[in-house]
Amino acid sequence: MSQSVLYVQMIRSFHAIVLELPNGAYDVIYQHKRYLLTKHTHLNNRLIKLYAEELGGNDFISMNYYPYIKNGLLKPCEMSPEKVTHFIQNLEMV
Repeated sequence: MSQSVLYVQMIRSFHAIVLELPNGAYDVIYQHKRYLLTKHTHLNNRLIKLYAEELGGNDFISMNYYPYIKNGLLKPCEMSPEKVTHFIQNLEMV
């Protein structure tokens, strides 16, 4: 399988996971650590704001996601897109 096909599959997976996460605040597990994740959907589902804070630690994830611009436009807040996508694709619901 080509690298570009794998990349497209990764993006689709990220897109699907973000859309499927429920709105509100709840705990998730990422790399054996508990985070409080908050998701808000705005503008008739055209903007998703997500913030996750490590409980008892210093790490956080912050992003805005526009699912209907291009094939999904990710705008991480003060961090790399790779950090955000890795978090989303590897979190576990509690």
